[in-house]
Amino acid sequence: MSILKIARLGHSILYKKASLVDNITEPGIKKLIHDMSETMIDYKGIGLAAPQVHISKQIIIFRMIEDQEKKSNEIKITALINPRIIKTSEETDNKWEGCLSIPGMLGLVKRHSSISYEGFDMSGNKIQQNAEGLHARIVQHECDHLNGVVFTHRLVNKKAYGYEDEIEEYWKKKYE
Repeated sequence: MSILKIARLGHSILYKKASLVDNITEPGIKKLIHDMSETMIDYKGIGLAAPQVHISKQIIIFRMIEDQEKKSNEIKITALINPRIIKTSEETDNKWEGCLSIPGMLGLVKRHSSISYEGFDMSGNKIQQNAEGLHARIVQHECDHLNGVVFTHRLVNKKAYGYEDEIEEYWKKKYE
């Protein structure tokens, strides 16, 4: 496995729609997912989309930290190929988000509170899942990358974006 280079804000791959994966069980797809997983863990992320590692394919991976801390030290990563999101409620919430492609920065982003998503795993099996809270937010964030959207496009307020330490000191204390 390999640690892959992360595309940073400004790179053109982050602004283009990714291609569907035609042959899900192709060995190169499995290797890419394993490399993306190693990369995400190395960068201490909780989600990663293929365009972020310079591959314009509809593949995302993510992990749910709070579930894993309760159970064990094992890191369970979900890979989702050719994902599709269905909102299950009009309810939204505003939360702070970061991104491996925009290191050290945070923005206040509005997202649907609950969604349903579907796609395929590495073996070509269909995945259908409901998600709420952080789980829903991560999937929406990563799927945005597949459509050429970064979280800065979804800011609640243009001023609600900045360096993580400044946001922690000035915004979060004042507005939360």
